[in-house]
Amino acid sequence: MRLLSQTFRSQKLPISSPEVSKSSSSSTKVPTLTIKSEPETKKWCVYLIISSNPPIKTYVGVTLDFDRRLKQHNGEIKGGAKATRAGRPWICACKIHGFKNQSQACEFESKWKEICRKMSHMRKEEVDDQTLRLLKQRQRALGKVKGLFDCTQFEFDWELDPF
Repeated sequence: MRLLSQTFRSQKLPISSPEVSKSSSSSTKVPTLTIKSEPETKKWCVYLIISSNPPIKTYVGVTLDFDRRLKQHNGEIKGGAKATRAGRPWICACKIHGFKNQSQACEFESKWKEICRKMSHMRKEEVDDQTLRLLKQRQRALGKVKGLFDCTQFEFDWELDPF
């Protein structure tokens, strides 16, 4: 009986090891390890967008590439969230940068959404403009989220400031 491994030989690629360079200045010739640095990776971003056509709504999300993601929400390229199909085009209200990883960004996004859902809505008599009312509600919720996180490394970029 013949083994499959004999019939179908696999060709394994050799494992590349980091470059080892020898230091010429030392007399003991101790090899030193040189690790090539990878190009800077994109940082995670939490964003708030608002629809510019009825029904006026807001949407909070997380992404590595905000420009691409906004095009997806606006239907220019595939992949936008189903919740953003109505009310197109969407415009950026706020971007928050400085998250260490996806987990931290998603946790921040989740808390922002959760607090906003639980908050009481402003009365229509207080603010006539629905867009302004929604932005103020999201900003109030964001203020509460800031109390739950160490926001010293975050950069808050309000493009549509409700105040």
